[in-house]
Amino acid sequence: MDDDDSRLLERRSRYIENLVASEPAIARQFVWDDQELITLDHEAADPLMEDEHMAVRGLVHKYPNRALLLLTAQCATYCRFCTRKRMVSHVERGRIRKPDVDEWKRYLTEHPEIRDAILSGGDPLFVSTELFSYVIETLSSIESLKVVRIGTRVPVTDPLLVTDEKIEILKRLPQTLYIGLNFEHPAEITPEVREAVEKLKTTGGQLYSQSVFLKGVNDDYETLYELFTTLYEIGVRPYYIYRCDPVEGVSHFRADFEKEREIMTRLRSTLSGLACPTYVIDTPFGSGKIPVPLKYWDCDAEEYLDFQGVRHRRI
Repeated sequence: MDDDDSRLLERRSRYIENLVASEPAIARQFVWDDQELITLDHEAADPLMEDEHMAVRGLVHKYPNRALLLLTAQCATYCRFCTRKRMVSHVERGRIRKPDVDEWKRYLTEHPEIRDAILSGGDPLFVSTELFSYVIETLSSIESLKVVRIGTRVPVTDPLLVTDEKIEILKRLPQTLYIGLNFEHPAEITPEVREAVEKLKTTGGQLYSQSVFLKGVNDDYETLYELFTTLYEIGVRPYYIYRCDPVEGVSHFRADFEKEREIMTRLRSTLSGLACPTYVIDTPFGSGKIPVPLKYWDCDAEEYLDFQGVRHRRI
């Protein structure tokens, strides 16, 4: 990818532009940096091997009992550390139409072992109300599907896109609903974001958060303590915090591993258990989210086994 191509991936909502102007930790997440042109040997465009496990267009079946549904390649604002930088903003490559959704239904019906569908992208709340309604109606009709998850950052990047229409659509889901939100810094929890969170609560879905350790953004104890405490208090359960994935061009975001372990050990010692997320590495080669041992135990954290028992060297 050359410099011009990379710059085309920049997109920021007006809402985020205002935050970028006043909050350096927000600007670092969303503003282009020349370091994105640097690719290290261990980095990959698709380190989690999602494309390899795409069973039908937009449906990734990597784990036996759940499927990832990539509804769009567009977001309200593009995160510079995105795991899916290879596809985000490539509108046509990621465009899903109703016939694709019909194929999802066929595949999910033929694989009743899939009981959990995760709707992601891009950002599924960025699509049209018409398409969103069709997708939710389709998933609602699949009897073998017991859980639907929505993975979105729209409440943080453009909270006005959490519309009343989409809230009402989600209320019609018969399956158990989980809504996963991505938060990286306490400055993201503005009055507008709090309002969007309150609207999402009315769906009856259970809200949880996922975060990524980001150097220069949140790789310190005080920032994460405030973030997770505030999320817990507004009704968003901190779920995972990831070591930054080895995606091409994001090495400048990857914090020191031992520093991350130290921070998470302190947080586990001071936060309520409900407010402390699990620290994981989403293993390259698509082998699962492996919990990282905290410093309560003496261990060699340089290597780990994935879910298939294969040993890997930590990156």
